[in-house]
Amino acid sequence: MAYCFSCKHEFDDRTRVYRNTLCPSCGKELKVCLNCRFYDPSAHWECRESIPEAVREKDRANFCDFFALRAGSPAAAPADAKADQARDSLRKLFGDG
Repeated sequence: MAYCFSCKHEFDDRTRVYRNTLCPSCGKELKVCLNCRFYDPSAHWECRESIPEAVREKDRANFCDFFALRAGSPAAAPADAKADQARDSLRKLFGDG
């Protein structure tokens, strides 16, 4: 099963996700870095794929060709969300620099 990064709504991990696909529960966009299996906060540009440029807004729909829906348990999501909040706070404080 896959899940929405925002509301943890579960759906079939074989669900086709396009740039305009929305979560049926909360209405958030699903083709976002936070829902991708390659998203990794410790990787370069927070992606395990060799992307040509950084995606700044990890919670907004994008045109990434590497996107693959992350399957797993929603229990892992809060740690990612907490790390993202901390990272966003640091960026606001110090700038993207």
